[in-house]
Amino acid sequence: MIDFDYVRATDLASATRAGATPSTRFVAGGTNLIDLMKLNVERPAHVVDINDLTRVDPSLAEISDLPGGGLRIGGLARMRDVAWDDRVRERYPVVSQSLLLAASGQLRNMASIGGNVLQRTRCPYFRDTAMPCNKREPGSGCSALVGINRTEAILGTSEHCIATYPGDLGVALVALGASVQVHTPSGSVRSLPFASLHVVPGAHPDRENVLHAGELITAIDLPALPAAKRSHYLKIRDRASYAFALASAAVAVELEGRTIRDARVGLGGIATKPWRSHEAERALIGKPATEATFRAAADAALAGARPRKANAFKVTLAKRTLVRALTEVTA
Repeated sequence: MIDFDYVRATDLASATRAGATPSTRFVAGGTNLIDLMKLNVERPAHVVDINDLTRVDPSLAEISDLPGGGLRIGGLARMRDVAWDDRVRERYPVVSQSLLLAASGQLRNMASIGGNVLQRTRCPYFRDTAMPCNKREPGSGCSALVGINRTEAILGTSEHCIATYPGDLGVALVALGASVQVHTPSGSVRSLPFASLHVVPGAHPDRENVLHAGELITAIDLPALPAAKRSHYLKIRDRASYAFALASAAVAVELEGRTIRDARVGLGGIATKPWRSHEAERALIGKPATEATFRAAADAALAGARPRKANAFKVTLAKRTLVRALTEVTA
C-alpha cells in the first residue's frame, strides 16, 4: 500500500506550486500513473489531481485555431475528442490516426493529451520491481541488455538503457514539428519544440524529459504545414489492437507533380524517444516519389541503428514500415 497525499487543484497557480517537488505527480486520466503505482514502480508522496482546472480555464481541454492555420490542443483535452475533431482529421490526419491506433477506446476516453505524451518510456523490466532497472533505480543495471529485448529500442539507446518510448501521438507530433506550451511554478509560460521535450537515456535513463518539478503542459501547438494534409500514421504490432508498436511511421508529404517538395518523418516503436528522422527527410526532398526513393530514405533513417540479438529484426521491419507509409501517402 502506497501512502500519499491527494489534492484536487483548483487553478494553475496552485497546481504548479503543489507540484514543485520531485516526489509529486500530476494526475488527469491516470492511465499510466495509476497503473505504475499499483505495480509499486511509481511511489509519489503527493498526487495532484488537475482535472478541475478546466472549470476555471476551459481552454485547457479545448481545440482552437491559431493564426495562420495551425491548431492548439489543450493539455487536458482527451485523446478521444482530439482524434475525432473534424479540424484535426482534415488538416492533420496523422494525428487523428495515431490517437485512434493507441491504447483502447476506454483508455482514450480517459487519457489526456499532456499525459499521453509524457507516459513513461518503459520495458517489462521497468515494471518488474524484482529485476534491476537503471530507469527505476539508477545504477542498478539494465536487465534488458542481456535479457529479453525483442521489443526494445534500436535508436537513441545507451549502455544504461534500451527501453522503447511506447506512445503513438508523440511520433506524429515530432514529425509535424509541433511545439509545447508549459506553465511553470513561477507563473510564466515557456514554449519549446516538441522534439526537445524528450531526451535519450544516456547515462541517466531515469530522466526522460526536460520538464522541471511543477511544470505542466497546458497546450500543444500544431503548425500550419501544407504537408500535414497529406499525412499518414502506420503502426505495426503483434496484435490488431491494444498493443505497442514494434515499428511505426508518421509521414507527411507535399508533392509538386510527382516530386517531393517537403517531407516529414517520425519513427516509433524503435527508439527511446519520439524519433524524427531528418536523414530520411533529406533523402526524400527534391526526389521523385518512387519506391527507390522511399527505400533510400528508409536506409538513411536506420543507418544509425544499434540492434541487439533479439530485436535485430526491427531494422528491416522499420524500413519496410516507412516505405509502406510513404507509398500509401503518395498514392
